[in-house]
Amino acid sequence: MASRSTSHALAAGALCLALAPLTGCGPDGGEPSSSKGHKGYKGQPSAPAESRAPGHGKGSKDPDDLNGDGHRDLVLPAPARRDPAKVGRDERVAVVYGSAKGLDPATRTVHGRRDLGLPAVRDTTPGAGSDHVPTDDVVTADLDGDGFSDVVTTVEGEMAEDGNISAARTVPHVTWGGPGGPGKGTGATPVRLPESASKLGVTSVVRGDFDGDGHHDLAGLAQNQSSAVVLYGPFTRSGEAKRTDTSLPWTDGDLAADAIDPSGKARATALLVHAISDGEQSDNTLYPARRGSGLSAEGRELRAGNAHAFGDFDGDGQRDVAIGDDGSRNDEPGNETEPPDVSGSLALYPGSGGAPVTHRLPEAPKGASTDYGPGGFAAADPDGDGRDGVLVATYEGATLIDGDKRTRVTRQGPAKADGEKTPAKWRHARPAGAADFDGDDTDELILNWGSGTLFGTYGEQPTHWWITDGTGFRDKTSFTTTEFVSR
Repeated sequence: MASRSTSHALAAGALCLALAPLTGCGPDGGEPSSSKGHKGYKGQPSAPAESRAPGHGKGSKDPDDLNGDGHRDLVLPAPARRDPAKVGRDERVAVVYGSAKGLDPATRTVHGRRDLGLPAVRDTTPGAGSDHVPTDDVVTADLDGDGFSDVVTTVEGEMAEDGNISAARTVPHVTWGGPGGPGKGTGATPVRLPESASKLGVTSVVRGDFDGDGHHDLAGLAQNQSSAVVLYGPFTRSGEAKRTDTSLPWTDGDLAADAIDPSGKARATALLVHAISDGEQSDNTLYPARRGSGLSAEGRELRAGNAHAFGDFDGDGQRDVAIGDDGSRNDEPGNETEPPDVSGSLALYPGSGGAPVTHRLPEAPKGASTDYGPGGFAAADPDGDGRDGVLVATYEGATLIDGDKRTRVTRQGPAKADGEKTPAKWRHARPAGAADFDGDDTDELILNWGSGTLFGTYGEQPTHWWITDGTGFRDKTSFTTTEFVSR
């Protein structure tokens, strides 16, 4: 059985190796050929200078501005050991703070379980220490509306039962934010869940503003399979939401939410329910959001696909969603192919409700494809024209599909890491997101790379980060996280 794990992106991030991308035009034309010899190569990211504390801000409406100084920050995993590929997963949550010039990797904080005030529970993650934080289960949102983003971590506790279902109880815990970022030394507050979901808790927790009132909300899936759970803010400091909605059906899968507008402009964010996948491209249901009322109970069935992104892909000011093939495949007999309208393509569903627009995805180089696929999608507007492109993971890096224009974006990890040679097929960096960190109304792209099988196969445990200057070969900054955690 081959399947590709789905991870939740924590934020937008970085890029500082330099390979000049080639651009090809024409509707769904082929991907441009690689630049021979990687002549744009400028060297590898390095460990940033000794860290300094972030400045204290006055408050912000951006959920990715953790110290409230008006500049977006990047939340990312930091390995607690030098060789994470070999010793298992032991991570902390790192915050790289922004500035008027963009991200400053020397201004950073690192938070373990004790720093975030999370309860000490049994952690079965191989290789993890007692201060491990499951960074895939971390989101940021200003739940109490004080202008400072909070860190929400879904914590797995002891086994519990609800009817015929037995599972580890999982509950989101809030580490309240402040002018200097997440608070340390105080206990995190468990979120109060509705009685229908309280015994086993919720999984796949995402943030949003589902009723468009400017207050940040949370959504998750009840582990007892009773429903989805939507918690509307603002929240009290005791963890209680203003109101709770359990009318949406439960689905065995994952949630994804549209982005909260970083400017603070009220915008209702839709919710996507992606059915469970064992490698095969699985189904998606979109629940539109309406300002004032919240998420619609009537879901719209979309095409199958394990990759997705929200953005304004046609430039009409409305939010759209992209769904497509992430390249993963189930290798059990009878599952060798996908339907023609799914395989090797993405569909853009307009927010206006019109018919989806389909694009062919870049083809895998000969011999490069695997059952795990190259990765997912992200929305990005690096030229600042108000129309997002879809940043698509490929087996050679990434391609930005913006209308009929295609631009390759490539960075490479070192040829040798941790004392071992890096296989050529695993040297390329993967796209991790996009954001405007320096406030110039254009997005920087985030790429990352890590050594070893877990990154090469799944994209897990990255240690090298690049923040690009658009889609060109220059970078705003680059850094490694291997020295973030003191040893």
